[in-house]
Amino acid sequence: MLAKRIIPCLDIRDGRVVKGVSFRGLIDAGDAVELARRYDQQGADELAFLDITASLEGRQTFTDLLSLVAQQVFVPLSAGGGVREVSDFGRLLRSGADKVTVNTAAVLNPSLLAKAADAYGSQCVILAIDAAAEPGGDWRVYTHGGTRPTSLDAVEWAQQATALGAGEILLTSIDADGRKQGYDLQLTRAVSRAVSVPVIASGGAGRAADIVEVLGAGEADAALLASLLHFGELEVRDIKLAAQQAGIPVRLD
Repeated sequence: MLAKRIIPCLDIRDGRVVKGVSFRGLIDAGDAVELARRYDQQGADELAFLDITASLEGRQTFTDLLSLVAQQVFVPLSAGGGVREVSDFGRLLRSGADKVTVNTAAVLNPSLLAKAADAYGSQCVILAIDAAAEPGGDWRVYTHGGTRPTSLDAVEWAQQATALGAGEILLTSIDADGRKQGYDLQLTRAVSRAVSVPVIASGGAGRAADIVEVLGAGEADAALLASLLHFGELEVRDIKLAAQQAGIPVRLD
């Protein structure tokens, strides 16, 4: 069995790391370069950088900051926010990213996934899905930083996107995000079972047991987390030790 991954996420606004609840009420969480170095030293498997207001504000992503971070850490980096064209994938990869995350533009133009996969390989293409529960038990996809509902069902969109060439799914529960009450296990399991590519669970980590649960019962291949790490409640190694004790394979340095 492949090792499960722990991925600290740095949501960036105006060059600073921020965190909110259900994508709202963002507060400052620190310096991006400093936090990236900290998580690299703690044993993170990857780092995710998301310019969370880029699509909403119609601008490009933070390549200068990304380049600076890439020079100082040794783990793989993913980056996203404001990605609209295949050329944006190349721009971020040249700036130090190993993978590129796309959400809004892929919903508006699904062929972007196929074009990016053809140009750079599926392993470089991460589809981010921001989803919220519907009354009937399904999950609706949202774009533009979780502000605009679409007609897409999250599970069906994951299947369509991976068929087009997305090599990984970054799945965020808007309902659970920042609430520290645990991941949406039903959503995570539904998407994980529907696709053959790795699924990164995001939104809701409140304690190490939540991460262990989503990697186990939730069937996620990786867990994304932010608040717990940014504000010093846990360290990456704490989480990995808890996962190891639960029988979940993780990489320990």
